[in-house]
Amino acid sequence: SYIVLKIKLTPEKIYQWIKEKFKINSQKNQIISNDESKLADLDVKENKENKESETKSSVKLSKDLKPTIENFSSIKKSDKTTKNDKADDIKIEIKENIEEEILDEDLIAKNLVKKYGEYDQTLELKNFQPPSVDLLKEYDNGGVITINEEELEENKEKIIDTLGNYKIGIDQIKATIGPTVTLYEIVPEAGIRISKIKNLEDDIALSLSALGIRIIAPIPGKGTIGIEVPNKNPSIVSMKSVISSKNYQEAEMELPLALGKTISNETYIADLTKMPHLLMAGATGQGKSVGLNAVLTSLIYKKHPSEVKFVLVDPKKVELTLFNKIERHYLAKLPDTEEAIITDNKAVIKTLNSLCIEMDNRYEMLKNAMCRNIKEYNAKFKQRKLNPESGNVFLPYIVLIIDEFADLIMTTGKEVETPIARLAQLARAVGIHLIIATQRPSVNVITGIIKANFPARIAFRVTSKIDSRTILDSGGADQLIGRGDMLYTQGNDLVRIQCAFVDSPEIKKITEFIGSQKAYASAHELPEYIGDESGTSMDNNIEDRDVLFKEAAEVIVIAQQGSASLLQRKMKLGYNRAGRIIDQLEAAGIVGPFEGSRARDVLISDIASLNAFLENEKNN
Repeated sequence: SYIVLKIKLTPEKIYQWIKEKFKINSQKNQIISNDESKLADLDVKENKENKESETKSSVKLSKDLKPTIENFSSIKKSDKTTKNDKADDIKIEIKENIEEEILDEDLIAKNLVKKYGEYDQTLELKNFQPPSVDLLKEYDNGGVITINEEELEENKEKIIDTLGNYKIGIDQIKATIGPTVTLYEIVPEAGIRISKIKNLEDDIALSLSALGIRIIAPIPGKGTIGIEVPNKNPSIVSMKSVISSKNYQEAEMELPLALGKTISNETYIADLTKMPHLLMAGATGQGKSVGLNAVLTSLIYKKHPSEVKFVLVDPKKVELTLFNKIERHYLAKLPDTEEAIITDNKAVIKTLNSLCIEMDNRYEMLKNAMCRNIKEYNAKFKQRKLNPESGNVFLPYIVLIIDEFADLIMTTGKEVETPIARLAQLARAVGIHLIIATQRPSVNVITGIIKANFPARIAFRVTSKIDSRTILDSGGADQLIGRGDMLYTQGNDLVRIQCAFVDSPEIKKITEFIGSQKAYASAHELPEYIGDESGTSMDNNIEDRDVLFKEAAEVIVIAQQGSASLLQRKMKLGYNRAGRIIDQLEAAGIVGPFEGSRARDVLISDIASLNAFLENEKNN
């Protein structure tokens, strides 16, 4: 048998229904308030035929509910309402307090800006003067290209005749003259296959008696086919003409790079923050180092020392030394290091790991300030919305420049790869950008993970199509004419640019001019990095040493060459055992740390010194 109930589930109503139906618990009637007795009655549908069974079930239900009723009788509706009201009041109060705090912070920031103005990061060097354009040298005709009409007409006729020999008619041809290359744009007759013209590259080069002809079929967005022909008398693109151009002077970019001039003789400016990292590659002597100098010069001319810092890595030790003079203005380095320009490979590893720490610190600051990138963070800091007492500071951009990355990888290997990969993947949002120059970015030099984070690439002249594809993922760099002629891509189309030329005397004048002005107390300090200690306590435990330890030490000291392969040959050991002994010798202080492909330094000069060293170690 079933009872059909239509109940609004509140304890007061259940109690009222049981009280009226069975008249139980008469003592409770006196406790229950008049307000509770006025609650709406429950509508109960009863089956008259099953009245007896219903009564039994109802009585059972009342017994089951009796403890609940007794416990519930002390709860009053008014008490519940009061508690809910209090909770709501607390929520409203908390919300109001948070809103008041936000309003207070904004109001304080506005008042500070009204009273003192926005934060000015240049204040410490407020009298700093950027270098003058007059310090740069002008070449030839001040950047104006002289047009040789005879050469133009002669080349046009040769192109038309060569294509005509292969029954390719031309409707239209026009020339765009650049500093080193002239672009001839042709519109072929209807029905001519583009691939047919593309295959005639060598024939056109032969007819024009020119080296480095490049066919662009078709030119993106123009509906024409381009034939690039080197000029007989190329012009030098001076850094002065690029820096003084309207494009550069009016560029509203965070980190503008003045790369040079295009075929149409326009100054080409790219923003490093949009790249966000740049890979430069090309054969020896084709303009990589000059390209790095042009990049550095364009940033120095545009940015105040408080806004950008450079970390310079120069394994060649001669390319970037002129920038030593601006150490306390523009350079960043590790604490307690003398040289700001890094030439030692051990120091490179420490510096890269230090930059990773700097990156992590900056991300923490951005998270606390609720900003997504360095631009938002610095804007907020300038508006005085971030408290310096909470660890907030103005963050300058940091540009890491590595000249000849391949040499670094050969000598240090994985120790450099890991921090470079981390920086390439994560550092862009916090204002750390990488510019890497190398001869050939093959897989053993730049891994796929690193290369994927360098969509912006510059290719100077290379010797083969394979090298061109390695750099740009397409051909073309093998057809350049050298001397600063380059192809630039940012992941889409290729742009041919003549790199701006800046000579060593010009760099010297610029750095001397900046170096003569008031500077910061020291170079911008990077966080200190403490590497893992070489060797372990187990390696240096005399009891755990290999039985051949002393003999191996004698072999190493006599040969003055600390390598596992030497022990393998002289003592007929396996590679693993020889490697373990070398680690134990390093932990003992007999040989120096691992240095890539080079043999380890031997720290003890002769056998007598070795015996004295081991005897002293035993006594201690």
